[in-house]
Amino acid sequence: MSLEQSVPFSQSSVEVSGCRVSMRRSHSGAAAPTVLYLHGVNGLGELAPFMQNLGRDFDLIVPEHPGFGASEEPAWLDNIHDLAYFYLDFIEQLQLDQVVLVGSSIGGWLAFEIAIRNARNLRALSVLDPAGIYVPGVRRGDIFLWSPEERVRKLFSDQTIADRLLASSDSVEQAEAAIKNQYSLARIAWEPRLFDPHLEKWLHRIRVPTQIIWGAQDQLIPLGYAQVLQQRIGHAQLSVLDPCGHLPPIERPHDVCQLLRTFIGAL
Repeated sequence: MSLEQSVPFSQSSVEVSGCRVSMRRSHSGAAAPTVLYLHGVNGLGELAPFMQNLGRDFDLIVPEHPGFGASEEPAWLDNIHDLAYFYLDFIEQLQLDQVVLVGSSIGGWLAFEIAIRNARNLRALSVLDPAGIYVPGVRRGDIFLWSPEERVRKLFSDQTIADRLLASSDSVEQAEAAIKNQYSLARIAWEPRLFDPHLEKWLHRIRVPTQIIWGAQDQLIPLGYAQVLQQRIGHAQLSVLDPCGHLPPIERPHDVCQLLRTFIGAL
């Protein structure tokens, strides 16, 4: 079955904790495992092939975080902890259980923050090049200092993807969403840059099966961070995609979906 095969997704919104968020959901049957995907720094953007692939086999729920895309900007959004508590309410309100929580970049960081607080409704955790911790001596990139072109080029190993994105013309709506996303990213990850100084000491609380997927050429959060996370969580499985940059769901969607299917199938 090809990546391009169409899967029906519903588009809807739900109000949780006083904030209305936009979300998409696939329809793969009542018996399909539930996967809640938490997007990264660029919002939903280029996720279509990845979502179509993963949506074939799973009840895939893809919300836009509060403050991102078509979701509302709540006054209460100050940090990553606020988003973690929001998603705990989201899971409870939608009556989700045995959730496989998948997060990329800041979405992976967010998945960690959720799991250390309350994993009661979680079946497993899969993170892709997550932010969230700081490793002394392993130099990271600074997404807030990169120019718009640097940002696109440094997030990908495959520069043909960067070329395509840089050559495309955003609509007014897309340009406005990008500015909104950047502002909300700054609200939760400006200071300290892309990490929570208290997260690392609580990673041992993650007791559900955990998968870590990393791009070998990640220039934002280098591979050295993956090895530290694997040590802190202990039972985590690490898979490295080479070549690949910071956004495996966009750069290597087929490989990421295969890794996820294997991981979830073994639960």
